[in-house]
Amino acid sequence: MSALTPQSDMPTPTTDKITQAAMETIYLCKFRVSMDGEWLCLRELDDISLTPDPEPTHEDPNYLMANERMNLMNMAKLSIKGLIESALNLGRTLDSDYAPLQQFFVVMEHCLKHGLKAKKTFLGQNKSFWGPLELVEKLVPEAAEITASVKDLPGLKTPVGRGRAWLRLALMQKKLSEYMKALINRKDLLSEFYEPNALMMEEEGAIIAGLLVGLNVIDANFCMKGEDLDSQVGVIDFSMYLKDGNSTKGNEGDGQITAILDQKNYVEELNRHLSATVNNLQAKVDALEKSNTKLTEELAVANNRIITLQEEMERVKEESSYILESNRKDVEKELEVQIGMRQEMELAMKMLEKDVCEKQDALVALRQQLDDLRALKHELSFKLQSSDLGVKQKSELNSRLEEKTNQMAATIKQLEQSEKDLVKQAKTLNIAANKLIQKHH
Repeated sequence: MSALTPQSDMPTPTTDKITQAAMETIYLCKFRVSMDGEWLCLRELDDISLTPDPEPTHEDPNYLMANERMNLMNMAKLSIKGLIESALNLGRTLDSDYAPLQQFFVVMEHCLKHGLKAKKTFLGQNKSFWGPLELVEKLVPEAAEITASVKDLPGLKTPVGRGRAWLRLALMQKKLSEYMKALINRKDLLSEFYEPNALMMEEEGAIIAGLLVGLNVIDANFCMKGEDLDSQVGVIDFSMYLKDGNSTKGNEGDGQITAILDQKNYVEELNRHLSATVNNLQAKVDALEKSNTKLTEELAVANNRIITLQEEMERVKEESSYILESNRKDVEKELEVQIGMRQEMELAMKMLEKDVCEKQDALVALRQQLDDLRALKHELSFKLQSSDLGVKQKSELNSRLEEKTNQMAATIKQLEQSEKDLVKQAKTLNIAANKLIQKHH
């Protein structure tokens, strides 16, 4: 549609009709399509003078960005208004195939993409509005459920698809306006993703976030598991928002009534939202007061418990000191007794060692005597064989010698047995002494 300018200073019927139509229609002037497919420079006639302005010698980037923000805000107004009207007339839950709802998401996608900083990757520059939407869960804890659900969807492979799924889940939750307001209020976080003159960084973004409150009157239900959100092409269908100038005049009264009803619905929804917020805050205050009272009571009980425990600790310390002192005295007495017993056992050991030595000496002497007698026996036997002494004398002498020898052998056995008994007693005493020493240590 080309620019409309008056041909003369005098008003004409044609000029009046154009002016009237300009107040109620969308004027598609300076229409642009950028390299990445974004729709730019859509403006309303209310913001454009019907007299031609002098053409600028060059295009100012700030001026173009301002036009883009204004156009996107107007498109968001029309999209939200049309969606609410059609949804209320339809009277049922909306699904993903509903055309006005699809166009609303396309417009929101363009709003979120406006002024995004390009991130360079090995495939080129990438612009995605999923990054800012991920910040919402840090600002509003309720949004963490949506972000987790988006990340769990198996069919999403691109950031754009995840951002589209996030918008749909937020609308179903009827929290889209709240989340967008929380995000727009944190310009310090958004500056990482957007240029300074982007829509989300300016007043138009706050206006769109306020308009989204009206969507809380509609119900939507989406099944995104089988929907291909990654490869969808977001193109705005302007034919849905264009009006016929000839029918506008006849429907002026209906349009005013519809506008008033829309404003009434918006105010009522805003009031309901504020009332719900106040009720939630009041409930939180009451819960905090109850929790504070409960914590105060628990603190008093805890303080009393601490005082009781401190008193019990002091009593236990006193009892422990008394028990330790008593045990120390008992240990000292037992130690003295053990030392006395050890000294007695050491004395007995010395006496046993002396007795053993004496018996060993006697045993050695007896063995020597036995050896001497055996030698004498051999000598006498040899002499008996060689002499002519009588058999009787030899027999008697031999019997006496054998008897003496047997007696001495018996005595030696007794001495050896006595020696073994003394050694066993010495070992037993030594073991007992070692046990006493170990017990003392």
